[in-house]
Amino acid sequence: MNIKTKQTSENILILGLGGVGFYLAKRLAHDGYAVTVIEQDNIKIRHADGAIDARILQGDAMSIDCWKEANAKDIDYLIAVTDNDAVNILSSIIGDRFGIPRKIARVRSLELCTGASVLNMEDLKIDLIIHPEELAAQEIVRLVKRTAGNEIIEIGEGKMQVMATRIHESSPLANKTLTEISKEYRDMFFRVLAIARDTKTIIPGGNNFIKPNDQVLVMANKPALVQLMELTGIKRHSRHRVMILGGGLIGSRVAQLLGNSVRVKLIERNDYDAKELSFFLEHTEVLHGDGSDAETLETAGLADIDTFITATQDDEANVMTSLLAKNLINKKNPSSQAKTIAMVNKEEYLVLSSTIGLDIALNKKILAGNEIIKYIRRGKMLSVAHLHGFDMDIVEFSVTKGSQICKAPLNKLDSFYYGKILIGAIYRDGNWRIAVGDTHLKEGDKAIAVCGSMMLKDLQQLFSD
Repeated sequence: MNIKTKQTSENILILGLGGVGFYLAKRLAHDGYAVTVIEQDNIKIRHADGAIDARILQGDAMSIDCWKEANAKDIDYLIAVTDNDAVNILSSIIGDRFGIPRKIARVRSLELCTGASVLNMEDLKIDLIIHPEELAAQEIVRLVKRTAGNEIIEIGEGKMQVMATRIHESSPLANKTLTEISKEYRDMFFRVLAIARDTKTIIPGGNNFIKPNDQVLVMANKPALVQLMELTGIKRHSRHRVMILGGGLIGSRVAQLLGNSVRVKLIERNDYDAKELSFFLEHTEVLHGDGSDAETLETAGLADIDTFITATQDDEANVMTSLLAKNLINKKNPSSQAKTIAMVNKEEYLVLSSTIGLDIALNKKILAGNEIIKYIRRGKMLSVAHLHGFDMDIVEFSVTKGSQICKAPLNKLDSFYYGKILIGAIYRDGNWRIAVGDTHLKEGDKAIAVCGSMMLKDLQQLFSD
């Protein structure tokens, strides 16, 4: 079955080619949106030239002439993500005057996000506020508070769960193909959706092996997930003790959000900042010191920590200190299931981090970008989720009349999709079931699918008419 891709008719104007803007321009242009970017910095423009299939205009985001040149009156979405909050806010007002129906702005003020400001989103003509640091902090808190020692998200209205876990040498899943695993555990409702190995994410077929140290993504219903956790030796935590390295916007916000529910220690290198944080964070033990030093970490009580978070501005320091912390904890307590969460700014560190011993790496620009992408695509998909350490998305679709996915069984899909897109489960007649090769989707079904992050456009085409 051959699928023809279509170009979306929606036009997007992005202000700013910084981290979030560059990521969004690249993703949205790849997905078929007509993207125009206004950027003043010539260096950023040269960096984007040839890497992004978008129309890039050099100019001031506050220049009305630039807006006219960008055909602002024909724009469907304005995304203002410059480094200046005031510019982003004012741009939403200007965009409203041009008749742009949906305006998204990056704003660092938490007052606007919480409704504590004199001016609200309606006053400022903003439909969605994006705060990358707040998104990162909220995501870290979610990961800390999860009930199991591995990342678990719910999909399919909570009836299905997706878990990311590392495969150890002693795991019963190690050194077996997916076909062998499915035969051995045929009575368990689960499916391996993806494998992160080295710097690659593999969407596997039956002949793919799971190797020790792989990070795997598994989908299951709740009873099967409990069985799977017991089978692979995954334990649930009964307590949480957290250590944070770095008291900047993200680190301090994580400590504040955890509040009384979790015991938190925060290490800050700067003496003045450490003193300020000790007054601001009433329920956090703030320590002054070099958190990249092994002796400092051990003196701070690293051996008793359940989750170690690095949130400094230095990618390399975050990654290396997380590895150091993991090593020190394992030396003191080989049976420890302590987890590491590292903030990184470079995209290539995301998958690499999960394969060199870190548990989770987060990138605030990708968190912010994905939040915006979900908002733009919200009418076309039931839900979108992204698992950290995997260069892929998990999507729930509703199968509508005339969808191209209905034209043939899954094993008759164009070979182009093999290893790039996988239909994991379908919902039919009130029940979820694992999708196999001869599964034939029909109108009214729901489906959970996975694909590489840059293949989302192609996956959408399968579910379009």
